[in-house]
Amino acid sequence: MRDDLIDLLWEGLRQTLYMLIWSSLFAILLGMLLGVTLVATEKGGVLENRPIHKTISLIINGVRSLPFIILIVLLIPVARWVVGTSLGPTAAIVSLSIGAAPFLGRIVETALKEVVPGKIEAARSFGASPPAILFRVLLPEALPALVRSLTIAVIAITELTAVAGAIGAGGLGSLAIRFGYQRFREDIMIATVVVIIALVQTLQWSGDAIAKSIERRRYKAK
Repeated sequence: MRDDLIDLLWEGLRQTLYMLIWSSLFAILLGMLLGVTLVATEKGGVLENRPIHKTISLIINGVRSLPFIILIVLLIPVARWVVGTSLGPTAAIVSLSIGAAPFLGRIVETALKEVVPGKIEAARSFGASPPAILFRVLLPEALPALVRSLTIAVIAITELTAVAGAIGAGGLGSLAIRFGYQRFREDIMIATVVVIIALVQTLQWSGDAIAKSIERRRYKAK
């Protein structure tokens, strides 16, 4: 194992975490907005609006149908306009956020639809407004499922950072390709894989722990 391995791994991990944290934040905000809007505007939703629902659904399906590496290329002008460059971790955040948001919107939609319809109808019968139903009934009831869904999305973004690294974004993916594969450094390849696995396992464990904690508190409150 060479002396530069630790330094290279640390720099790669730092760049990956930088992309992961900011991309997840923006993707979660946009994905939550998309998912809540889909559920609220669907047929029978608290803010039923079929044209808006169909339009958002078509946009989500369109973006999700594109391979991520193609999406990155298409979004290069957008990244350059937003952050002033098309290379590096900061530019990748733009593509990662936009690429992950539709996927996240769909899994948020699925989580919200798991809420028992009777609870929404009960809130309606008491005269609750649509915003009250959304933010005081629907989202709180779906919280454990949402946490698990968001965990899946963040792990998916972790995988996408490796793809982004292949075309100049930096991070562990770039490290594995530029140093591990192209320079035949097996030690870097193995170490990078171990670090990525450890990162994904940590994210999964944290998400499961938070969801279980919410469920336990809810059970005790009943």
